[in-house]
Amino acid sequence: MARWDGTGTATGPGGDARSADDEARWFRVLLHTGFFLLLGSSLTRFLMRHTGEGIAPWVVALAAGLAVLYVAEPALAADRSRRHLWLGACTATWIALVFLAPSFAWCSIPLFYLGLRNLRPPVAACFIGLLTVVSVTAQLRLAGRFEFDILLGPPAVAAICVAVFVRMDEQTRRQRELITDLVRTRRELAATERREGTLAERQRLSMEIHDTLAQGLSSQQMLLQAADRTWRSDPDTAHRHVRAATAIAEHNLTEARRFVHDLAPADLAGGGGLDEALRTLARRESTDGLAVRCHVEGGQGRRLPDRVQSALLRIAQGALANVREHAEARTAALTLTYLDDQVVLDIADDGRGFDPSAARDGDGVRGHGLPAIRTRARQLGGTLTVESAPGEGTVLSAAVPLTGD
Repeated sequence: MARWDGTGTATGPGGDARSADDEARWFRVLLHTGFFLLLGSSLTRFLMRHTGEGIAPWVVALAAGLAVLYVAEPALAADRSRRHLWLGACTATWIALVFLAPSFAWCSIPLFYLGLRNLRPPVAACFIGLLTVVSVTAQLRLAGRFEFDILLGPPAVAAICVAVFVRMDEQTRRQRELITDLVRTRRELAATERREGTLAERQRLSMEIHDTLAQGLSSQQMLLQAADRTWRSDPDTAHRHVRAATAIAEHNLTEARRFVHDLAPADLAGGGGLDEALRTLARRESTDGLAVRCHVEGGQGRRLPDRVQSALLRIAQGALANVREHAEARTAALTLTYLDDQVVLDIADDGRGFDPSAARDGDGVRGHGLPAIRTRARQLGGTLTVESAPGEGTVLSAAVPLTGD
C-alpha cells in the first residue's frame, strides 16, 4: 500500500521518505508562506473586531501555539508515532481556534496537505472530511443561519485542494519511477558493456595466443619430432631442425613479452612496415616441406595504420598455421595488394582444400582457425572471402577498407 512521504510523493510500505527535490521544495515554501499568511490575516481580523472580548488572549495563545507547532515539524515528526502525535496536536489546536474564531477555518487548507503527506490515503480522507465538517459547522454557527454557499464552499475547496495535491503526487511519483528506470537501465547497460568488454577481451586474448604462441609451439613440436626421427640417420638435418625450433622459440618468447605489454607484433617492431613483416613471416614459415612466397603490389611509400598492419599480420599468421597443420600443402603464397580505397591480403596454398560451407561457422575447423580470421577482418570493417574445394587448394582473401587513411 502506498503512502505520501514528506515531499508529497508516494513510497512503498516501510520505505523511508526521500529528501525533497527541487520540484517539491518550492511548493513547500509556498505552502508554508500561505499558512502563515492565513494564520496572520485571521488573527488580525479577529483582533480588529474582538479586541475587548475575554476570549482574545485564548485566541492569541492558540494561534501562537499553532504557529510554533507548525514550525517545529522537522523536530517533532522524526518518526511515524511522533509525526501522528504532532499532526494530532496541530489539528486539536486548530479546532479549538475555529470554535473560538471561525475565521481561522481558512487555515485548514495547509492542514489538508499535512494530512495527505503524513497519513495513508484512507486515513487522510477521513482526516480531510473531519476538517471540512469542522469548517462548515463553525461558519454556519458564525452566520447564525443556514446558507448553501457555506455548506458547499468548504467541501468544494477541500476537493480542489486534494485534487491538486494528488495530481502533483502522481506526477512526482511517475517522474521518480522514470528516473529509477533510467538509473536501472544505465546500470544494466553498464553491466552489459562490461560483460561484452570481458568477452571481447577474452576473444582477443585467445586469438592472439592462437596466432602467436600456439602456432610457435606447434611448429617447434613438428621440428623436434622431425629431428628425433632423423637424429641417427641424418644428424645434420636433425641439428638443422633443432636450430629452427630454437629460433622459433626465441621469436615466440619475444612475441610473448610484447603480448604481455600489449605491444605490436614483434615482426612489426623493426619499423619496416607490413610489407617487410610479411616477407619475414614467409621466410620463417618456409621449411623443407612447405615453401612460402610473399609478393606486394603497389603501396610504395604508403604506410597503413598500426591497427590494420597488426590485424593483417595476425591474419597471415593464422592462415599459414592452418596451411601448415591441415592443408598438407607444398607451396603457399602471401600477396598484399594496395588499392585506392582498400588493401587486400591473399593467402593461397596448393593443399588438399576443404568445403568452405562446412567451415563458415567454424564447424570442422580445429581451434580458432577461420572464425578468428573472419573476426579480425570484421573488426576492421572488412570482409573475408574463402575459395576452396576438396583437392584443389585454398585461397583466403581479406579486404580491409582504407577510407580516411
